[in-house]
Amino acid sequence: MTVNQTLVQEFFGARAANWDARFPDDGPAYAAGVAALGVRAGDAVLDAGCGTGRALPALRDAVGPGGTVIGADLTPEMLDAAVRAGRDREGRLLLADVARLPLRSESLDAVFAAGLVAHLPEPEANLSELARVVRPGGRLALFHPIGRAALAARQGRQITDDDLRAEHNLRPLLDGSGWRMVSYADEDARFLALAVRPG
Repeated sequence: MTVNQTLVQEFFGARAANWDARFPDDGPAYAAGVAALGVRAGDAVLDAGCGTGRALPALRDAVGPGGTVIGADLTPEMLDAAVRAGRDREGRLLLADVARLPLRSESLDAVFAAGLVAHLPEPEANLSELARVVRPGGRLALFHPIGRAALAARQGRQITDDDLRAEHNLRPLLDGSGWRMVSYADEDARFLALAVRPG
């Protein structure tokens, strides 16, 4: 395990039990983010870095009973919290690093990733791994329930030009990792970058 993986596990592991209580009003934002991803009934979708699984109910609603929903996270305590919240009923939970997913190439229709980009140790390689498991024409949503400025204010910091989520950084990062950005929104109430894996 890398130093970054250990730090991520320690950070989220210590906060997992109270994570949902800290952000109780995010459900509608997650549902809107999933709706924008455009998955259909019967699709197979991954929630990459799923945490406590807050996107899983909306993903299940989108793909229906015939679809496949997988939530993957590196932190056991977050997956435990997802189970306690009953979200394991919405899809299969995997203890897995998104840098090395135990999934077949081109086996998914879409990936939803909430708050993930900032925690990737090797963003281009890690986003390439997400592209690997998605079929040509498949989609990626990089989401956060609040925008970059609101998140920075919450964390007591300033936005900087080197923020990976800034459009001028994210677009070439996605282009270099097997994706093509199709839309970008960075508003107080949400961050949502949508990309397609070219066919």
